[in-house]
Amino acid sequence: MAYRKTPAELRRLEAAREHLIACATSVVAEVGWSQASVTAVADSAGIAAGSVYQHFPSKAALAVEVFRRAAGREVEVLGEVLHGPGDPVERLVRGVEVFARRALENRGLAYALLAAPAEPAVGAERLDFRRRYRALWAEVVREGMASGQLPAQDGEITAAALTGAIGEVLVDPLGTPDEKATDELLTELTATALRCAGAATAD
Repeated sequence: MAYRKTPAELRRLEAAREHLIACATSVVAEVGWSQASVTAVADSAGIAAGSVYQHFPSKAALAVEVFRRAAGREVEVLGEVLHGPGDPVERLVRGVEVFARRALENRGLAYALLAAPAEPAVGAERLDFRRRYRALWAEVVREGMASGQLPAQDGEITAAALTGAIGEVLVDPLGTPDEKATDELLTELTATALRCAGAATAD
């Protein structure tokens, strides 16, 4: 008869796996994907390097899980904002501000998610999550058109432009030690997003 792990053993393994993911996320935020070796992650978690493979078959598999968890949380937060109270343009502005502010508050991890060199498996995940961001922006742009606040346009193209513009504007501030004032950067970024969507802005 095959041995079956007890509920207590399963809970212990799951807790150890979650601890490993949390430590790996911290290492990636500090040194990036390329330097986040299995040894570095294991040292951070306080375990032997070989123990990492009890939970993940490869470094790439662990990296993908780290990316999915962290990026998934950002998509979730953005979705909550864009589906929250306010008219479409207000929600668009708030979405840009929240996304950018969260990135600027955790620059290392945000840079890893948006732009840091990574192995192909993480790159594929990055593309998939960009599609998820675009879908959220496209939805609010379509609502803006329906309400008459935004001019007629191809919502998918605008959403792709928003996704690209927001990420590109943030890359340098996230990846360099010179930190532009957050409020100034957010003001410029939201103005750019509004222009991209064709919203009326104050002079």
